[in-house]
Amino acid sequence: MKKATKKINKKKVPLYRLSTCHLRVLPDFIIIGAQKCGTTSLYRNLVKHPSIIPAFIKEVHFFNNQRNYFQKGVGWYKAHFPTFLYKYYITNIRRNDFLTGEASPFYLFHPHAPRRISELLPGVKLIVILRNPVDRAYSHYHHEVERGCETVSFEDAIRMEDERLRGEFDKMINDEHYTSWTYNHNSYLLRGIYVDQLKRVHTYFNKRQVLILKSEDFFKDSQVAMEKVLQFLGLPGWQPRDFKKANVGSYQKMDPAMRSQLLRYFEPHNQRLYDYLGINFGWDK
Repeated sequence: MKKATKKINKKKVPLYRLSTCHLRVLPDFIIIGAQKCGTTSLYRNLVKHPSIIPAFIKEVHFFNNQRNYFQKGVGWYKAHFPTFLYKYYITNIRRNDFLTGEASPFYLFHPHAPRRISELLPGVKLIVILRNPVDRAYSHYHHEVERGCETVSFEDAIRMEDERLRGEFDKMINDEHYTSWTYNHNSYLLRGIYVDQLKRVHTYFNKRQVLILKSEDFFKDSQVAMEKVLQFLGLPGWQPRDFKKANVGSYQKMDPAMRSQLLRYFEPHNQRLYDYLGINFGWDK
């Protein structure tokens, strides 16, 4: 409980930023997911670019229902970004480009987030990074264990997922303010069915506004992936001096039989994704 309290206090928005929210810009880009696919590494390296100014915290979580942030209003959201005056200084005095953005990986998975984003930021650019859903699920599980949010074995968590999540999505659809702890924390398989989440995003955004990256490519050659992102954002190429690689986890390898089971589970969903995007990510092993 002490850890949770400390985290809340850390994210509390200072009064001076709230009182100057009308003088602040909205984001030019958002990394919307997926969770445990490299969003943190991508964002932390991206905001080192001289033309990108970070939000005051990486994950603002405004467009999902975490801690009822969305109900706090647009002013609360704007309080997380730089002022127009600072943008003027960067663009007119220093003669540099100016972009700002955040990275909340729950946005891709939350059923109402894409619509909410489109209503406030119709021209925003969205970045999605996707990982083999089997590896993503295993990483997600260990993340929840480390946070004290999961107490059963990985095999049991997978077996229990349908029961844990039963009806939760429908409740969220029917009540926009409903918050589901299990949908957020125990969705090891469901979060990896990317095609349905992307279709939801594309309902509200032109596909040219959405950049989709493959995590494995980012882990293998981060600089090439960064160049794609910078090109997408309309910024010149750039190479950070101290590039921080993504943390892909140091836990024990998954049981081979369990991995085979999950590969079979995700195979039809991955194929739907490949057909939808016209890209084969090669997640068959």
